[in-house]
Order: sequence, then structure tokens, then C-alpha cells
Amino acid sequence: MKIKILPLIGLLLLNCSFLHSINEIKTRPPLKGSIHIYSSSELYQLTSTWANEFCRLNPNVKIELSQEDVSLKKNLFFSSDEYYVDPSTDPLWKMELGRDILVPIINSENPLLDEINKKGLSAQSIAQIFTNKEGEFWNALLNGDFNAPIHYYLINDEAVQSRIASFLGLSQNVVLNGIQLENEKDLLSAIQKDPYAIGFCKMADIIDLPGQRIVDHIKLLPIDRNGNGQLDYTEQIYDDLNTLTRGVWIGKYPKNLYRNIYSISAKKPTNEIEVAFLKWILSDGQQLLAAAGYWDLMVSERLANIELIYNDMNLATLNENYVLTNTKNLIITVAVSFGLILIMLVVFQLIKYKKVTVVETKSILSAVFNLNSLTIPKGLLYDKTHTWVYMEKDGKVKIGIDDFLQHVTGAITRVKMKNTGDKVKKGEHILSIIQNGKQLNIYAPISGVIKAQNDLLLKNSSIINEDPYSDGWVYRIEPTNWIREMQFLIMAEKYKVWLSKEFSRLRDFLTETLNPDSRDYALVVLQDGGELKDSILEKMGPEIWEDFQTFFIDNSQIMEN
Repeated sequence: MKIKILPLIGLLLLNCSFLHSINEIKTRPPLKGSIHIYSSSELYQLTSTWANEFCRLNPNVKIELSQEDVSLKKNLFFSSDEYYVDPSTDPLWKMELGRDILVPIINSENPLLDEINKKGLSAQSIAQIFTNKEGEFWNALLNGDFNAPIHYYLINDEAVQSRIASFLGLSQNVVLNGIQLENEKDLLSAIQKDPYAIGFCKMADIIDLPGQRIVDHIKLLPIDRNGNGQLDYTEQIYDDLNTLTRGVWIGKYPKNLYRNIYSISAKKPTNEIEVAFLKWILSDGQQLLAAAGYWDLMVSERLANIELIYNDMNLATLNENYVLTNTKNLIITVAVSFGLILIMLVVFQLIKYKKVTVVETKSILSAVFNLNSLTIPKGLLYDKTHTWVYMEKDGKVKIGIDDFLQHVTGAITRVKMKNTGDKVKKGEHILSIIQNGKQLNIYAPISGVIKAQNDLLLKNSSIINEDPYSDGWVYRIEPTNWIREMQFLIMAEKYKVWLSKEFSRLRDFLTETLNPDSRDYALVVLQDGGELKDSILEKMGPEIWEDFQTFFIDNSQIMEN
């Protein structure tokens, strides 16, 4: 009986401790003092808005703002440009705060919308529209029979036109043809009324803020980046704003069409007010970006950027701003937890408590398999089950396997997945990846209820190899113990350090399992320098896969961190 109640007592103590930490945060002395920051001209208005609002919330703080082209010798500098760093000097400290994103748009009533969504338009084909004085027709771009003219609308803004020309591969001296309009509002209105229209505008201008969706009669124009006449998996990021935002973040969107907003300084800020100001910008301050024509960062990006300020702090502490912002909801959650615990006391008298063991267990294949060949995106959270976690804006969590594991297995031919609605616990078997009958079992990084599975993997599981962090996601889960389990997840830099140890452990496994003089050992180790080959398990038999499951994945929980 005592053993059964111990976990519940632990939960009670955890909740009490959590409430105490919230109270501790609230009772901290208010900020007091002044700082001086700088801004480039194009960000001056936004930076001023941030500073004024932060000072309103912190009456004892004063922020002086100066507008300068470059000021990197001291203080914080806000800019959307990346500055040249003299290699003889120390590198600058830099952190993203938001984005300036240009998007191509069309009318959602375009008669060729289905064909456009299937094929997309390349930069080269769009360039034809802007340079042909006689105009272009839709059938010429899509090789169809619909002979209607393309109407291109253009904002009378040299900076915007320069960015468009850069994306299209045109000289900055080229005059873009089109219907010139004075501002974004006029452009948006014109395209909403014209089924044959194309234009570029800032992403913030096409959002319906109350509904958090694209405004009526407007559709994102998909871009065929590689110009092969179709939208590949890696190019399918134009269904909605959230998907496009993620595509920008992980590098699937043309770099010429977006610019990051940076906070820059010579060294990492340590001043209490500067640090608090940056933390606020990454939380509540993100809400002010859209009104200024910019786009906010994804939640996971914000966490990764906060890590740049607090490298050595616990993840729960990093979320202080989020805790404060959502204190009421968290207190309600804690109260509900107490009620659930009382119910569980009764339930545990009827069923046997089952102890869950947390099992600690990531793209293009290349000849050599080492840490440099791995993709480890910042902003994701990682688990030692070789899985990644990403919380979306609606609170659901996407998970998938990491690049390390797909490099080890090689081409994945099939997956076995749980069903939508299934409940999972951290450390439980959640997925099997299969290669021609050989199988590895993967374990859950968090607990929750599966709300969606990636059905594309059932038809083409090799998507995991091609794109494990985006199109190759596995589940969307509604977490049930996020606050607690989030603390055991790892951010990118620390995960990279941990993976370096995994390579050592992998070498030990291969040495112990395979005879170094055998043909099998020669298949996985390059002769020159002893580097590991990519897809080391691909040509191995099922017995090696079973050993890898037992002695590498299942046994990782007892290994040193």
C-alpha cells in the first residue's frame, strides 16, 4: 500500500514545489535602472515600441534609444542586417527576435489553383512575368490550355522591389514590370478582386489577426525551388501560415525572401535589465511584431534563443516568462491535478501500479558518418530515445526520430505506428522502424494522447530518411505531463555534446559485436582513418539489429550522460 501511494505523494510535492516557485518569481524585487540601446533606421519604430511597452510594464526602468547605422562596441543593437565581422576581432553575439518575410500571393479563385498547388512556380518562370513588357499568360507558365493574362501587382517600394529582384536572380538595375501600387493595403485589395493576379507582400499583411488565418480570397503561391516542374515533399510548405513559418525556420523557404531581426552586441548580455528586456521580447513582445509588419518566431525558436542567454539554467527556469504569462491557467491545471490525484488514490486500490521505466536510448546520407554529417536544428527539444519534440502554437506536440538514428539504419522501408487516440507514456514503445523485415523499436519521449499520425509514412516511410525533422514527423500528441517531462528534454547544443558520446558508444558496440577482421566490420568502417560509413546497419542481418536493439537502444538508460 505504501509503495502504491508513494508516486502520488511525489506528485503532490511536485505541485506544491511548482506553486512555491511561482510565488518566488512573483516576489522578486522589481527591475530598477536604465540602459542605452541602439537601432538601425528600418527597425527604429519597432524597437521604440518594444522599449516603451517594456518601460510601461516596469515603471522603474528607463531605456534610452539611439538611431545609428552600426553600434557594436557596446550595448545592444537591433537590426535586420547581418554585419561583416572582422576575423581579427572576437565574433559578435547575435540572437534572432523575429523575421521580415516576403511572400508571393495569388487570388484563391484562380481557375488554375489546383495545377498551381501541384506544380508551383519557379523563380525563373516568375521572372519572365516581371521582365516581359508584353505580358505573360498562365498557359505559358503551366503548359496548359487556359489562355488568360497574368496581372502582376507591385508595391512602389525600392527596398521591397530590390528583394524581389534578388529572389528572381535579376540585376538590381532591372525595372520590374507590373501595376504599381502605393502600399500593401492597396496591393492586397487589388489581388483579392483579381483572379489572375500575382504579387509579393509581407506575410504580416495577409493575416486576419482575430482569426489567425490568411485573409479571404488570398492564397500563398507555392515556389518550385529546384525548378523541376513539381512541388516535392520538401517544397510543400504553403498550406497555411504555421507550416510556412516552420519552413522558413528550417531552411525550406528562399533566403532572399526573408530577413531575420537580430539583437546584436559584442558579447553576450549580462546586464539584468538587458537580459530581462530580451526575454520579454521573446515572450509578450512577440505580439507587437505583426502590427509593425514583421513575423514572430515559433515557440521552440524562442526557447532556443533564451538558451543563448541562460546556457546553464534549468529548462523550467528558462520558461519563466511563459509561466508568468500563463499563471492563471497553470494554477487551474494544478488544482485539477489535485482532484485527479484523489481519484487515482481510489483507482490504485483496484489496479496494480505499473512502474514505467524511462528508456534513454536523428538529411542526406553521405559516405562518412560522424557528428559533422548530422542535422541538429536549433529550436527543437531532444530526448535520449533518439527522438525530437516540438510544441506547436495550439499546444499539441510533434515528435519524430532524430538524424542520428536514420543514418544508422539507412533506408527505412516500413513503419509500424500506434493509432490515433492511443495513450502513451514516456519510455513506452511508440514506433517500429523496419528495413526489409529487420526492425528497431523506438520509445516515447513524452506522455500523452496521440491526436494524429503522419499517414504519409505509411505510403512512403523513406520520408524519414529524407526529412526527419519536418515531413518525416511521426505523431502529433496532446501532452499530459508536459511541465514535468519537458525538464528532461535537451536543447540542440547540449544534444550535440551527448551525440558525440553516442558515437563512442556506437564504436564500442560494433567492436564488441563484430569481429574487427570480419567482412561485416569492413562494411561499416572506412579503411582510411577508421571513420564509420553511413547506413551501418543497412547490410547487417537481423541478428545484428536485435543486438543493436538490446545493447545500444534498450541499454542506453544505464549509460553515463
